[in-house]
Amino acid sequence: MRRALVTGGSGYFGSVLVAELAANGYTVRNLDLNAPEPGAVTLEHIGGDIRDYDTIRGACADVDVVFHNVAQQPLARDKDLIESVNVGGTGNMLRAAADAGVAKVVFTSSSAVFGATTKSPVTESTPTAPAELYGQAKARAETLCAEAVANGLDVSIIRPRTVLGHGRLGIFGILFDWVADGAAVFVFGKGDNRYQFVHANDLAAACRLAGEQSGPGTYNIGAAEFGTMRETLQALVDHAGTGSAVRSLPIRPASMAMSVLSRVGLAPFGPYHWLVYGKELWFDITKAEADLGWAPRYSNAAMMIESYEWFLAHRAQTDDPTRSLHQRSSRQGALRVLKRVARALA
Repeated sequence: MRRALVTGGSGYFGSVLVAELAANGYTVRNLDLNAPEPGAVTLEHIGGDIRDYDTIRGACADVDVVFHNVAQQPLARDKDLIESVNVGGTGNMLRAAADAGVAKVVFTSSSAVFGATTKSPVTESTPTAPAELYGQAKARAETLCAEAVANGLDVSIIRPRTVLGHGRLGIFGILFDWVADGAAVFVFGKGDNRYQFVHANDLAAACRLAGEQSGPGTYNIGAAEFGTMRETLQALVDHAGTGSAVRSLPIRPASMAMSVLSRVGLAPFGPYHWLVYGKELWFDITKAEADLGWAPRYSNAAMMIESYEWFLAHRAQTDDPTRSLHQRSSRQGALRVLKRVARALA
């Protein structure tokens, strides 16, 4: 039986990964500041901060593989916190894993390391070009992983596209709220930019398989079946049947408005949202399929609909402030006013 440490195992994706590992025979230890939610798969929980080396070194004792997921998200809007957790915490984890003799580390990175690239498909050899704080921190963490590999630690990097799945909220909670109430939802321009998501279950399977692979590697992870942003949102509103519709906004003014509303604290957008929402961005996933024997099961439309149905079933609990940013709906702020206009446009 393999022994795994999952950092951030109480968060949205971390909890999905813990369940994936447990279902495949792993003994799992979860390191997280927060306790797992009631009902979550939990084998062992250590409460601790990834920035505390002694804590992470103790958590690495007697484990075969570390799955590192702890990260401060872009909406934290705290430069020092993002740097200390996403970069400093990753450095702590890599050093502790090496000191503890851990055989394998899998680091969950982000597609944000590619910024707003217009050259798709993106492959593992596409140069990184992060365009905002979060992506830059993830790229520096990837550099630390490469240095650890050079020093003899077996590290694989997983770069997921935007994650969806049952229980995934954050800014998607706003989208689902608008659709459920029959408000129009918007694309930039024609919405003809191909945009790829990934289901949390598919991502968890890719992480597990990478952890079972000997030797370092980097893998881009996303859906195999996806279309344009308009097609994905149209599938959602067609399924919902609430009178919601997909409408277009001019790209430059809409992007500028998102930026301004965010900077004055009136909307929960991060720079990555207005940089990439109207851009073509999708991964070539053939390396992960070939090397890991991995195959995604969910299409863009299927995972969007599943996430929406989960939102409907748990709508009364989606604003719980004690949950992580991805496990609760983002606060709408001034968007509540715009929602009234959007209902008239549906």
